[in-house]
Amino acid sequence: MNRRTFLKTSVQVVVAGAATTAQPRPALADAVAATRRGSSFAPAILKDYTAEDHRRRLTHIGIGTQKIRRCLRQHLIVNYLPAQCVYNMGEYPSRQPWEPGEADEQELDRLKQHGIQLIHVMDEWNDRYGLFGGNKLTAVNPKGFRRFVGMAHRRGMKILAYASSGYFVKSDPDCRKEWARPGDELGGWWDLTRCSPASPGWRAYFLPRMLQILEDYELDGLYNDWGYVPNAEKRIKEPAQDEVVAFRETPQYDGAMTDLLCLIYSEVKRRGGIYKMHADFANEPKTGGLQVYDYLWVGEGVANADGLRETTKNHTPYVVPCIQGTAAKVEDTNDHFLHSIPYMQFPLLQGGRPLTGERAVIPIPRLPGVPPEELYLKAWEYHQKHPNGPYIYGGWDPIPPDTEMRPAHARWLKQYLPLVEEGTWAYLEITDSDLFATPLPKDCVASVFANRDLFLVLANYGHSTQQIEMTDACVPTDDSAATPAKRWQLPKRSLRILRYSV
Repeated sequence: MNRRTFLKTSVQVVVAGAATTAQPRPALADAVAATRRGSSFAPAILKDYTAEDHRRRLTHIGIGTQKIRRCLRQHLIVNYLPAQCVYNMGEYPSRQPWEPGEADEQELDRLKQHGIQLIHVMDEWNDRYGLFGGNKLTAVNPKGFRRFVGMAHRRGMKILAYASSGYFVKSDPDCRKEWARPGDELGGWWDLTRCSPASPGWRAYFLPRMLQILEDYELDGLYNDWGYVPNAEKRIKEPAQDEVVAFRETPQYDGAMTDLLCLIYSEVKRRGGIYKMHADFANEPKTGGLQVYDYLWVGEGVANADGLRETTKNHTPYVVPCIQGTAAKVEDTNDHFLHSIPYMQFPLLQGGRPLTGERAVIPIPRLPGVPPEELYLKAWEYHQKHPNGPYIYGGWDPIPPDTEMRPAHARWLKQYLPLVEEGTWAYLEITDSDLFATPLPKDCVASVFANRDLFLVLANYGHSTQQIEMTDACVPTDDSAATPAKRWQLPKRSLRILRYSV
């Protein structure tokens, strides 16, 4: 039995009795298989590096080993896709199901040209209010969603779909009161209850249906907006009726949550998939060191971008920051990259179809009289005044949108990707080294990325220009024809990416 047949058989056994949908079309399955067999499967460092490539890489790593004595973190970069986009598929709730079309083909072409490697779709892919006969774990338009997945795969992009291990719709006929702690919910327009990770009933309901999402749509993995509240911040102490206390829960360790996430993560990885999680604010799951994600999206609700950087700079890789434009202000578009690149992070791009906000004014039969969500109402009001753009693409975009964000994202991505190619050793926030002729000025940070090339990232988080004196000469990556130099000026709140001329 081949691996694909084995996985299908395993899932069918697990989900016996759960709702299922039609199997993917053979053409789509073939396209997915071809993508996974492509050249990106084996990294260049293993199959393409010449002896000279390996010599250069080892020489540059040796320089890092010899000259860098202390840094915040040293990390070997593998299996990293930093170019990520959250893709708005359309409005939901809606009067008609969204249908992928030529506009999506064109946007995916733009994202491919931009350099995007991975997209994930948010909650609008599913039918959480049951408007079209489904629920939060099934597609609004199954046939259309499979078509969209195939569109992404034909362009060599990975695609993940939203599947929350915590949030479920309170008014859903399948929802059980005993799964959640009393009052642990997001009410109003969202109509979400936060199901306990220690509830056997919730696990038995959610887990097979989560696996069915992977099976039905040939996805490359899942994205989990998990509704995480750390033990240390839990205000509701009364347990759920259907809750088994099996772990020692402490402010430093979320036992039941860790157990559930490990089960999910191991299953996604067993299938060769990608697991991405979203934590409110700057939270990192407290798992006692166990790995439960490939990517962690942070930034929702954070009011201070500098604070987000400081809190997440030593989170377990790989962190995908997204400064929420409706919550935090930045001085300049480039601040998104100033806060992330020195710490081996790269901002999430928002794209897809324009977010009109019409979802705020669509009646929801289950929720009569519930006021619209304020964020989407503001987006709807903005769209009525600007029907031809500039557009908003997601709930983290500022209103009005920053029209410089997409070109800036593409420009910085072009410089960032060579830094983090497979097999790079990263030395983040260097504090003791022989790289500089004079000590780094206050509020300045330096990080090194060593592979076939040796890169230095310099950041000035202060509000005055600083001068950096180096022991070896570099050239800027955005101007390779420039004369190598050892002295660099960093204007206030600025970032430079340099390549050593060794």
